[in-house]
Amino acid sequence: MGVSLTKGQNVVLHQDGTPLADVTVGLGWDARPADGADFDLDASAIICGPDMKAVSDAHFVFYNNLASPDGAVRHTGDNLTGEGEGDDEQILIDLDRLGEGTGQVVFAVSIHAAGTRGQNFGQVDDAFIRVVDNLTGREMCRYELSHDAAGETAMVFGALYRRAGEWKFRAIGQGYTSGLSGIATDYGVNVG
Repeated sequence: MGVSLTKGQNVVLHQDGTPLADVTVGLGWDARPADGADFDLDASAIICGPDMKAVSDAHFVFYNNLASPDGAVRHTGDNLTGEGEGDDEQILIDLDRLGEGTGQVVFAVSIHAAGTRGQNFGQVDDAFIRVVDNLTGREMCRYELSHDAAGETAMVFGALYRRAGEWKFRAIGQGYTSGLSGIATDYGVNVG
């Protein structure tokens, strides 16, 4: 098992001194809807430039845009139920293919149709994000989010970023009451 992170903590991602090339970012959760309504959470990634804004709208990777233009970031598909153990959704990152101008890759999870269904992250248990080295299958780090997100309908779980030639991961855990559109707007994605 890798490093267990707390909110705001960072970790350098390397395997025995060797920089990583390919990683899987796994995101998971357990929904507990109070009224029995369907509960669909969606993972997404935003590839940002040095200004920490999306490189372009096409660099917003989610269930309707499964890959970045260069193929460096790929979403494996939407899990509509979140049932079962382990990762509910995964995003594959080819770190070597990300351009030198990439400032960070931000990972968010949002609740689909949260407003109309009256759902929020206060009804979500065991939410986590983890980074796995694809070469070895080893979990490099994991961040388990706390239960202080009642009212939020989307959250930035964490981010991969490059500093001094090394890839690092930061545990963020920032909630949004404005859903995925609020996160997209903050990172410069045109959602209109």
